[in-house]
Amino acid sequence: MKKITFVFMVMGFLFFSVKISSKNTIKESSLILDDTIEQKLLHQVRMIKELIQTNPKYNKEIAFLVDMTIMSGKNRFFVYDLKNNKIIDQGLVAHGVGSGMAVGSLKFSNMANSFCTSLGKYSIGKSYSGQYGKAYRLYGLDETNSNALSRNIVLHKYDKVPYEEQGSPICNSMGCPMLNETYYNRIEKLIDQSKSDIILSIYY
Repeated sequence: MKKITFVFMVMGFLFFSVKISSKNTIKESSLILDDTIEQKLLHQVRMIKELIQTNPKYNKEIAFLVDMTIMSGKNRFFVYDLKNNKIIDQGLVAHGVGSGMAVGSLKFSNMANSFCTSLGKYSIGKSYSGQYGKAYRLYGLDETNSNALSRNIVLHKYDKVPYEEQGSPICNSMGCPMLNETYYNRIEKLIDQSKSDIILSIYY
């Protein structure tokens, strides 16, 4: 009887361990990109490669991309391997409440107090401790996001952003790209380990 009880205890522990570790697993292939989404992503990748080609300031191995044509309840924050040309991780990201909820009618703004997401390429800067814990300053590299720093647009986490994909839109931010805590931990490691600035591209 003791042996049977011990076996069930071991099985229960293993099941519990698998459930915990699964949330820390990198999600490489849970999203199958349709042709339009893939072409838009590859276009952004080409633009990023042109930008970093002659500038040693920027990371030449990975980039982050956010496709705003994808509903916020689905994975749309991609970590892209620039060397091997593939997505190596992906997760949910919330956008600004001022941009609205419906994918087909989103609006974007670079203006202060708009609470909108701004499209364009960003350089990810130094971290600091803010309202939501550790966050990263974002420097807008285009006319469409040039006010990012003055608007306090940063990359940060929030405990109300779910980890798993949803059937409906998730919560909104005040204009910042806002990630799930577990996914953010993986992104945080990539940023902190990088010796050069990583490019984030938000597009529509």
